[in-house]
Amino acid sequence: MEQAQMRTWAEIDLNALAHNYRALRSNLEPGCRFVGVVKANAYGHGAIPVAKKLEELGAEYLAVACLDEAVELREAGIHAPILILGGTPGQFAAELLRYDITQTVFDLSTAKEYSAAAQKADKLLKVHIKADTGMGRLGFFGKDRMEEIKASCALPGLDCEGLFTHFADADGSEEYTMGQFTDFLDLRAALAKEGVTFKINHCAASAAMLHYPCTHLDMVRPGIALYGHYPDEGSVGLDGPGLIPVMTLKTRVAAVRTLPAGSCISYGRTHVLGRESRLAVLPVGYADGLHRGLSNRMEVAFPSGRAPVVGWVCMDLCMADVTDLPEVQAGDVAEVFGKILPVEEKSDALDTISYECLTSVSRRVPRVYGNGEG
Repeated sequence: MEQAQMRTWAEIDLNALAHNYRALRSNLEPGCRFVGVVKANAYGHGAIPVAKKLEELGAEYLAVACLDEAVELREAGIHAPILILGGTPGQFAAELLRYDITQTVFDLSTAKEYSAAAQKADKLLKVHIKADTGMGRLGFFGKDRMEEIKASCALPGLDCEGLFTHFADADGSEEYTMGQFTDFLDLRAALAKEGVTFKINHCAASAAMLHYPCTHLDMVRPGIALYGHYPDEGSVGLDGPGLIPVMTLKTRVAAVRTLPAGSCISYGRTHVLGRESRLAVLPVGYADGLHRGLSNRMEVAFPSGRAPVVGWVCMDLCMADVTDLPEVQAGDVAEVFGKILPVEEKSDALDTISYECLTSVSRRVPRVYGNGEG
């Protein structure tokens, strides 16, 4: 589909992605590996094009959430190592082996299932052992943690390449984060005393990567920062050159209508015009990922200025008051968020995080890949 025909689209600036990759990479010690996190369709940016770009840039690893995401990349011709951060039932171990995918292991029973499948196929399955140091999600945990990890690593058919954990509050509490980090280091040291060592030890996602260089270890796992967004206000500037948003969500004005004072706008009549007004009808709504909670609480940007969205955001449409922007006409392009309007304005209004707004941009919104010109 030609861009001129699109009602709403997301522009993905691959030059910005490359800039962010290099900015983040510049903070690493030589030899520290870089995992490009491309789960959730690369945070809404499109997993295949983003993964191809990261592979081209030299990322040593890619990370996804589940088997389907990993297979999608392999079938698209991605050759870089891929780590599944979530769980894969043992019954699908053959698929892990077939596609040469690295799997997270977080309990002994599943490790045994992987071992059996690998022996049956006469292959080695590469795995990373995950320890729960205070996140409360997945990972070996409790008084038997050491013995269970040792037993998992002793299983035939498993190549236990990595040991990792995930921080719960790296963009908040230094005390809690350092407590988790210390627990991880103590576990690593205790395992080493028992002869269990790992080629790759990793625990730093975006926030820890920016705030705590001591946590970089052998590999880092930036996600949100890779896409040009800081995990918290305190990390702004810690990357050096500054991050650039990769996604810009745009929409094209379907119509401009002049309505009299007193007119009610959209469902529920939550906005009543106080004056004769010009409204731009925009073909973007909550089915595209524009949260209904932003109704009467957000702006869109035109070349001539910003305009408030009035009334409820509908499934496929919303209305912006362009009375003070007389230049706006049908066919004009408005930015919903991106390089003029930070997505953080939307996430703050919703009392959520930028991750949610980015990943909410739906599959029906075409992604247009370019290099940021124009």
